[in-house]
Amino acid sequence: MILATSNIVLSVITIGALLLLPDVFGVKLKEKFKWREVSFAWPSEDAKVAALNSGKYIVHNNLPLGLERWRDKLFITVPRWKTGVAASLTYVNVSDGISPDLRPYPGWTENELPTERNDGSGSNFLKNNATIISTFRVRADECDRLWVMDTGLADILGDAVQYAPPSLVLFDLYTDKLIRRHFFNSTLLKEDSFFANVIVDTERGDCDNAHAYIPDLGSYAVIVYSLAEDRSWRVKHNFFHFDPLAGDYNIGGVNFQWTDGVFGMAVGKRLQDGTRPIYFHAFSSTKEFMVSNMVLQNESYAQSPQAYYDYKLLGDRGPNSQSSAEFYDSETGVIFYTQVNKDGVGCWNTIMPLNADTQGLVDSDSDALVFPNDLKVDNEGTLWVLSDRLPMFIFTSLDAEQYNYRILVGETREIIKGTPCDK
Repeated sequence: MILATSNIVLSVITIGALLLLPDVFGVKLKEKFKWREVSFAWPSEDAKVAALNSGKYIVHNNLPLGLERWRDKLFITVPRWKTGVAASLTYVNVSDGISPDLRPYPGWTENELPTERNDGSGSNFLKNNATIISTFRVRADECDRLWVMDTGLADILGDAVQYAPPSLVLFDLYTDKLIRRHFFNSTLLKEDSFFANVIVDTERGDCDNAHAYIPDLGSYAVIVYSLAEDRSWRVKHNFFHFDPLAGDYNIGGVNFQWTDGVFGMAVGKRLQDGTRPIYFHAFSSTKEFMVSNMVLQNESYAQSPQAYYDYKLLGDRGPNSQSSAEFYDSETGVIFYTQVNKDGVGCWNTIMPLNADTQGLVDSDSDALVFPNDLKVDNEGTLWVLSDRLPMFIFTSLDAEQYNYRILVGETREIIKGTPCDK
C-alpha cells in the first residue's frame, strides 16, 4: 500500500514537472514585435503634426497586414483600407525594439498618394514608377529582389479611389532602386477582380527566368507574370473558387461571411523532372490543391480544356481550417499556414497524405494570434507570423489600449516537434 501510494505521488510529481517544461510538447511562437497602434518614423515632428492635421495620417486607420524578411529588414505592408494611411510599404529592422516605428520603403516620396485620380491610361498621375499606392503582400526572392503587388486602390472601405491599374513593382534590395513596374492589362481584370497576393517562382542561378503568380481572389483566377517576357496572362480553373460551405467565420467574437477565392499559394520543392508543384487554396475553403508550375507557365496549354485534369485535389484540412496564407519550407518539407478561425498556425508535412489527422497545430492563442494574416519562412529557418485582428478593424473597432498587432517567430524544426509534421 505504501509502495502504491509512493508511485502515485511520484507520477503526480513527474507529470507536474513535465507540464512546467513547454519544450517537451513543442516550442511555441515567441513575440518579436507588437503595437497598440501603428507609428511611423517621420522625418521630423513637424512633418508628423502636419500629416495629422491634414488627415494624411489618421492613427487608428493604419493596420499592418503582410510581412517579409530580407537580411536585417522586415517588410510590413499597411494597405489603404481607409483614409489616413501614412505609408503602405514599410519596414523595420530585425534588431529593433518591441514596438518600432515603421519606415516607408523605399522612402516617403514613393508612398505619397497622387493628387489626381487615374484616367485609365496607366501611370499618368503616379509621382514616379516607384510610387506605391496600396499593397497587401510582398515577396523577397532568392535574387535579392522585392516583388510588390500594388492594387492601385486606396480607401477600399470608404470612397474607393483607383489611382492606377493594379501593377507588379520590383525593387533591387541592395540599392533600393526600381527594377521594373508591370501594369496588368485591362483585359485581365474582371468586374470583381482583386489582386492582393504575389508568389514568386525563381532560383538564384536563373534570376531572369522568374515567374510570379498573382491570385485573383474576387473573380477566381490566377494571373501569371513572366519576367523574361514582361508579359502576363490569366488562368482559370474551378478549383480557384471558394467553397460555399466554408464562407462563415467566427473570429474574436465577430461573425461574418466572406466569399474569397484562391489566395494562399506556395511554391514547392523542385522535382527530378525540373518542375515544381504549386500548392494553393481558396481563402474560404478547407481544401488544398496542387498544379505543376509548367502548366501555369505555358499560356496556351493552361487555357486549354486539356489542362483541367492537371490540377489535383490533395485533401481537406478539416473543419474551420480556413487559411489566409501558406508557405513551403524547403528545409523541413512542411507547409505552414494560418488558421484564422482557430487563432493559430497549422502545418502539414508534404510527404504525408493531406487529411485532418495529418495536420498539426503549431500554436494557438486567443489573444496574440487573433487573425493570423500572413506568414513567411526566412533563409535561417525562422517562421515569421503577423496577426492583426482584421475582422474587428473592418466590422467593429479596435481597442487602442490593447496590443492589436503582433509579429511572432519560431524556429521551424523546433515548433513542429510533437506534431504530425515532425516526420
